[in-house]
Amino acid sequence: MEVGRTVDAGSVRQSFSHGRSKVVQVEVRKKRNPNAPAQGGSGPRSGGRVAAGVGGRALTATELQRRQRVLEEQRREDARREQEKINILSAAEEARRREEDERRAAELAAKEAAERLDIEEREQALRATAEQVEAEQKRREEEAAAEAARMAPLDSNDQAPTGGVQLAPPVERLRPLAERAIMPTRPVVTRPAPEARSPGTAAAPRSETLHLRRPEGDDDRRPAGGKRPNTPVVPPRRPAGPAAKKGGDNRRAGRIDVRAAIEGDDDKTRSLASVRRQRDRERRQAELERLRSDQVRVVRDVVLPESITVAELANRMASRQGEVIKALMKMGVMATATQSIDADTAELVIEEFGHRVRRVSESDVEIGIEGVEDQETDLQARAPVVTVMGHVDHGKTSLLDALRTTDVAGGEAGGITQHIGAYQVTVPSGARITFIDTPGHEAFTSMRARGASVTDVVVLVVAADDGVMPQTIEAIKHAKAANAPIIVAINKIDKPGANPARVRQELLSHEIVVEEMGGDVQDIEVSALKRTGLDKLEEAILLQAEILDLKANPDRVAEGSVIESRLDRGRGPVATVLVQKGTLKKGDIVVAGAEWGRVRAMLDDRGRQLVDAGPSMPVELLGLMGVPGAGEPFVVVENENRAREICEFRQRKVREKQVAMQASARGTLDQMLARIQAGVQKEVALLIKADVQGSAEAIQASVLKLEHEEVRIRVLNSSVGQITESDVQLAKASDAIIIAFNVRATTQARELAHRDGVDIRYYSIIYQVTDDVEQLVKGKVAPKHREKFLGYAEIRQVFNITKVGRVAGCYITEGVVKRGCGVRLLRDNVVIHQGDLSQLKRFKDDVKEVARGYECGLSFAGFNDLREGDVVECYEMEVVPA
Repeated sequence: MEVGRTVDAGSVRQSFSHGRSKVVQVEVRKKRNPNAPAQGGSGPRSGGRVAAGVGGRALTATELQRRQRVLEEQRREDARREQEKINILSAAEEARRREEDERRAAELAAKEAAERLDIEEREQALRATAEQVEAEQKRREEEAAAEAARMAPLDSNDQAPTGGVQLAPPVERLRPLAERAIMPTRPVVTRPAPEARSPGTAAAPRSETLHLRRPEGDDDRRPAGGKRPNTPVVPPRRPAGPAAKKGGDNRRAGRIDVRAAIEGDDDKTRSLASVRRQRDRERRQAELERLRSDQVRVVRDVVLPESITVAELANRMASRQGEVIKALMKMGVMATATQSIDADTAELVIEEFGHRVRRVSESDVEIGIEGVEDQETDLQARAPVVTVMGHVDHGKTSLLDALRTTDVAGGEAGGITQHIGAYQVTVPSGARITFIDTPGHEAFTSMRARGASVTDVVVLVVAADDGVMPQTIEAIKHAKAANAPIIVAINKIDKPGANPARVRQELLSHEIVVEEMGGDVQDIEVSALKRTGLDKLEEAILLQAEILDLKANPDRVAEGSVIESRLDRGRGPVATVLVQKGTLKKGDIVVAGAEWGRVRAMLDDRGRQLVDAGPSMPVELLGLMGVPGAGEPFVVVENENRAREICEFRQRKVREKQVAMQASARGTLDQMLARIQAGVQKEVALLIKADVQGSAEAIQASVLKLEHEEVRIRVLNSSVGQITESDVQLAKASDAIIIAFNVRATTQARELAHRDGVDIRYYSIIYQVTDDVEQLVKGKVAPKHREKFLGYAEIRQVFNITKVGRVAGCYITEGVVKRGCGVRLLRDNVVIHQGDLSQLKRFKDDVKEVARGYECGLSFAGFNDLREGDVVECYEMEVVPA
């Protein structure tokens, strides 16, 4: 009886598309055939050795032949199995190459089909797609039928013997392993390509049972040496697949072939519809890019200020914000749409986008507000503007009252002028003269400077009994700086001590040479009290104006200067202005310094309403939004938007200047901390409220001159108008004193100040303001410590006392020695110790002091190096008020 193995196991390596590989065990079953004849020749094995039987019995010739035949058949069976394994691997590799070629051909065909679909019309493309799908379906059906026909001889139910090798259906214990290793989560759809296969190559089976493919031409599985003898012919059987599950579960309906089992390439290919949609998207994108590249770029003039946000820059270039941000990122600037960038960076971006740059500045809003130059043919004669200047109490306002036949000086506090005034006088000849009265106090330097800057002629008033004084010299300097001619009016000639000659002589030292002394400066002797010489003064002024040939154009927008401004309780901000060019009309929009407004009313110096004001006309304006600064120019603009832009720019500049001044006044942080640690950070905080802007400026300038090296004066605010609750709250927060000059506090402000303990001081004369502030500063100054000499003592003998130390026996040679005073020990007139006197005794008693000519005992705190002949200098410190 022939014994042989019925199951042969092999292994197949699977290579997956994601790079992993796995070895799968493959079992080959064969039927046990006891009548199979031995293969190969008979005879002993090589070497002529005779094998021994079991138990040491010698084998018979029949047994030996049978054993040799079995061994030979086993060797041939091993060779055949090895050849089958090689054929399986070769077939799998060939199938993989064919599949790769098919996939490449399919991708190329899909690309060509997509390109053709893009060119053809939509209907033709749909029809061609339908025909292609139908042909593909028919081809698959034919292939399925052909494959079914080819699979018919492999029916496992057929008991006819065959010479081929057939893989038995997989047992149930191997299915989970195959499913985990090679089966996908979705049905496998194989892509047959019969045109790429040779006619003699068998197609892969479509059942879940793995079959080994037979080599070409080896249909009866015969060895190379010939047909196996005594082998019954078994008809091929169709492998019985597993029974389908009831319930219609098609999750595992797909089949897998050897190539899919080896490579794991069982995914579906991309559909033609997906490829067509992608091609449509690419075509639309290319068309959009072509349209963008072909469009005509508009080159714009981009107005670029000193700083601009990214969003505004993109808006002015008519570009998207993302493109502008991308351009900035390429330049290394990380900015969002709301952030501001400087003008230089924005200019680079604009040039990169191909636009033209027009740089502008914030101050460009003021360009063109001054108007154009006047033509000579448009000019007409105007009244002269005369500024009356001189020392305090020399009679300037009295002289002007005499010319105007009014009594302004009688109503002024203290008998001195503390405001600047503008008036127009009509002389008996019909000519008009505009006078500007300036205060003579030294604190009103800025007022005198403003008066000299807008004047045509300066009348220098000098008292005949007083002569040239400091403010007279200052007025001369202002007139020379303004390049204005000077007319000297020697006033108070009616007084007994009047000496006009001395006045003329003193003026020579300041380069003022009058006509009487051979110069070109007119001098008129007048008396405001007696009203003498006034006609000569008017005649001199008109003569000087005729020489100057003063002209202006009344038919243009008005321009001028703010002489004075104040905050009236009933009328609001009021500005006294002098029209220098054009004609100011009611309803005009005026910009005065950092304030603007529409002219609601105009009043002359006597309070009469005016409709318009020509050149050299002083008027009071009502309707401004705020109180303008004294000395600021004013101009009429065309609309409110322009006026608002100009004022916003000027107010921003004023705030920046104030912040810079405050920062410079504080100094650096290290300096401020050093002052605080040293305890010298003392200051007097003031809040100034005045009736007019000029007085507020003068008071601020005066009090700032009173600063001490240890006490600093800080002006919190200097403004015009009555004292309000906000002023009191500001003064309370800063521990300041409110100085009210010719103004009063409201009822609510008074109650709040009384409740919070805020000091409000009312003044009407500037002298009193400066005196009180000076006392405040002196009260803040720390008292001085001064050394006071007491006397000298000479050491006659030194004693050593237990538990006390060394005691000097001294003789008082000069002055007196007091207990607890300061001492200096002199040795050869050199100070070797300075300290305090700890004990002073006479005999054994402690005494308060020892006078000259007496002896005493002295001991020093912390010092024992005493020698005979040393001199002790005694002193004490006394406090001296600041």
